[in-house]
Amino acid sequence: MANLGFLGLGIMGYPMAHNLLKAGHRVALWSHSGEKAKILAAEGDGVACATPREVAAQSDCIFLCVGDSAMSERVIIGKDGIIEGARPETVVADASTVSPESSRRIGKRLAEKGVHFLDAPCTGSKPGAENGTLTFMIGGDEKVFAQAKPYFEAMGKQFYYCGGPGLGLHAKLSQNLILANMLQAFNEGMVLCTKAGVDPAQMIDILNNSAAKSGFITFKAPYILSRNFSTNFSTKWMHKDVGLALDSAEVLNLPLPVTSVTQQMFRAAIAMGYGEEDLCSTIKVMEEWAGIKVEKSTT
Repeated sequence: MANLGFLGLGIMGYPMAHNLLKAGHRVALWSHSGEKAKILAAEGDGVACATPREVAAQSDCIFLCVGDSAMSERVIIGKDGIIEGARPETVVADASTVSPESSRRIGKRLAEKGVHFLDAPCTGSKPGAENGTLTFMIGGDEKVFAQAKPYFEAMGKQFYYCGGPGLGLHAKLSQNLILANMLQAFNEGMVLCTKAGVDPAQMIDILNNSAAKSGFITFKAPYILSRNFSTNFSTKWMHKDVGLALDSAEVLNLPLPVTSVTQQMFRAAIAMGYGEEDLCSTIKVMEEWAGIKVEKSTT
């Protein structure tokens, strides 16, 4: 079994780290909330650490899953960060969804210390993290990924090596761009048909048996119909990811007109107080405009 590290114990990170412990690895743990690290450490061969530097000092491979680019830079190359404790040949795999440009900067800084770096964003939301069935998109040195892959396998089932530094993130941002736009189209269509008088449950059945069928929508629709907006992946984090996709498009001089509108709709949802709720809560913006709710019939 290996000496691993994990930083960031939120909705995704906590179950990911738990699965590393369950696989029998020794895992050094850190979170902004120190109590989370202590609780998780007690579930296996874990040790709660006071700083990312402390995690790095006792780990051969370190994973992290944090909220945004600034957090990622802070815990990896900031004061008391991973860079200050990692030994040469250590592998750092960032499962966060962050800016490809920021990720590449981090990788260059770590390389100066002889530390390997992978951008390794994942998808599957909370259920995938809990069940160890995440899909990872990998950027960086393919040989380094092959070395670390056995540890990834405790957390995921599908692995896509996408190419050099930052390309795992470009794949993840493209995927989330498509999901966000798909959700906005679903929100508009469901509010339209409900306003017109079509039963929402019947409309979902129609979608599931048509060319418009989507696994993502099939999964999310029951939550909307039952008005359950508990968080698997929050509105605010998807808004962040859509913004990162737009930033990357600007660097590449690529217009993304539909995505620009979707970003504004997610921003409206945040302004209305739905930022911490699941991203499917964005439908409430359209519902408020229409004066209806997309929900199960009570008759």
